[in-house]
Amino acid sequence: TSTREAMGIDIRHNKDRKVRRIEPKSQDIYLRLLVKLYRFLARRTDSKFNKIVLRRLFMSKINRPPLSIARLVRNMKKAGNADKTVVCVGTITNDIRIFDVPKMTICALRVTEKARERILKAGGEIITFDQLALRAPTGKNTLMIQGPRKARTAERHFGAAGRPGSHVKPFTRSKGRKFESARGRRESRGYKK
Repeated sequence: TSTREAMGIDIRHNKDRKVRRIEPKSQDIYLRLLVKLYRFLARRTDSKFNKIVLRRLFMSKINRPPLSIARLVRNMKKAGNADKTVVCVGTITNDIRIFDVPKMTICALRVTEKARERILKAGGEIITFDQLALRAPTGKNTLMIQGPRKARTAERHFGAAGRPGSHVKPFTRSKGRKFESARGRRESRGYKK
């Protein structure tokens, strides 16, 4: 036999590292306690809910966008959602454009002062994740909602701003006659996208 057959294949280890969070970056002891709790629940129960909550507890702030009361109300109005506990791994914020807030049970990491006031005034209830773990250890009768991730102002600038057909907001100093409004912006100067 030739030596080629006897040799093993060397494995390249340069792409082995999986880039995902396995713990939160934050050193917040209360968040870390929640992680301990949900790590246990994710391991010991076979519910997908706990695995999702755990994964979301690790996430950066960008990936845990705030959820407004308006979006909450909109989701609660759907059939069969009225008596469910809303779960949001993030912050719940107030929305002055909404006038009547229904009675609802909410579980979130944070609820802003005004939102908390309005939810409690409507006869609702706000619980923490450790209370949720006692009430619904497998996430039964819950409704998981996330805020809109793409609503960040920075998202408007992502992509190529000059390309025809793209609606990407350019980083201009200001908007006006003197600022980047010639070629590609006017028909008389070459083309208009």
